[in-house]
Amino acid sequence: MGRHTRVRGAVVAAALLSALAGCSGTMGSGAPDAKPSGAASSPPADAKPAGGEVLPGMVSVAVARTRLEGLKVAPVGSMAGYSRDKFTHWIQQGNKCDTREVILERDGTDVKRDAECRAVSGTWKSLYDGVVVTDAAKMDIDHMVPLAEGWRSGAAGWDAAQRKAFANDLTNPQLLAVTAASNRSKGDQSPDLWQPPDKASWCVYGRAWTTVKSTYGLTVTEPEKKMLTTMLDTCAS
Repeated sequence: MGRHTRVRGAVVAAALLSALAGCSGTMGSGAPDAKPSGAASSPPADAKPAGGEVLPGMVSVAVARTRLEGLKVAPVGSMAGYSRDKFTHWIQQGNKCDTREVILERDGTDVKRDAECRAVSGTWKSLYDGVVVTDAAKMDIDHMVPLAEGWRSGAAGWDAAQRKAFANDLTNPQLLAVTAASNRSKGDQSPDLWQPPDKASWCVYGRAWTTVKSTYGLTVTEPEKKMLTTMLDTCAS
């Protein structure tokens, strides 16, 4: 009886070791899940920039240069069929907070919310013009790559889910709180047509724009690529 028990115990132990080895091999050698061009995974509502960064999902200057070189250059696409309504936003992110309120809390300092998750106080410094604001109503949530610009450079071919992800992306440097004045001055213009008035922000802007366009497989024009190169050249080496 004791001998049979030892045999069965050895068999079970061997099976467990085999299973663990198999799991270890899968975890160690598996490649990251690939995402189709134009798609973004659903991010956590509390996504934060990495240490020292202003925006989440930023790549280094060197990586940004490599990605910029890899972007497809193409003429400006058509606006035929475009509507902001095709990019559903702002969506709920949990705890009564929509995307706008999540970004206001993320980008601000000492932000206080009411029971409906609306920012009622706080301090924000606008990246584009360096203006400090203490009234959330004076802040816009800007799409780094504007929705219309996205449409012209590839999003016209996306489905509704991809456009919704693009318009509410908390993982990549696509959304940021800036003054309403600077956001409306920018409109839907690409970097060759509009640059942040605070030149100190050009490095971040160029890296962020390049990161978003690369992540979503969007195209750039020759003048756009040239200005992005100029912006990356302002980064400290």
